[in-house]
Amino acid sequence: MRINLPTWLTLFRVALLPVMVLVFYLPFRGHNVTAAIVFTLASITDWLDGYLARRLNMTSKFGAFLDPVADKLMVAVTLFMLVASHKGDWSGIAMAVTAAIIVGREISVSALREWMAEIGMRATVRVAFVGKLKTAMQMVALIVLILQHEKEAEALRLYHIGEGLLVLAAVLTIWSGLHYLRAAWPALQDE
Repeated sequence: MRINLPTWLTLFRVALLPVMVLVFYLPFRGHNVTAAIVFTLASITDWLDGYLARRLNMTSKFGAFLDPVADKLMVAVTLFMLVASHKGDWSGIAMAVTAAIIVGREISVSALREWMAEIGMRATVRVAFVGKLKTAMQMVALIVLILQHEKEAEALRLYHIGEGLLVLAAVLTIWSGLHYLRAAWPALQDE
């Protein structure tokens, strides 16, 4: 199997995950900014690998498999880090619930797509605009939250903006999940 440029970018995104986790937890000045930069770089490769695959006609079965896995790993690992960095206050509870909604939807939609592919109806649940909007909102929210995860007093407003964006991303997550479920519903009722 020959690995093309878009797939290398996806593999690079996966390789950035342990780097981001390490930098997030290392106790040095600016670790949050460095972790946010690493996450931003990974987010850019998420867009770039898909763009190049379509633009240069460099799609591959391995790339089509690996890209959504890398995306979900990136989001889930980051959400877990952010939830773990919270205390047991209301903000932490809200973060945990929001993360559970986002990760739960990702697992559910992945399972739905896999099942639809098994019955030969994968195109029924292809990515919709609301899914792309949800992803963009998640990435921006997560970048802001990584930057401000220590919740310094002077940056608390920015942190709350990140929380608000993540809640909005969770709403879009539910909406897009319902969109995919509605598209697959006729096949689910077929029994």
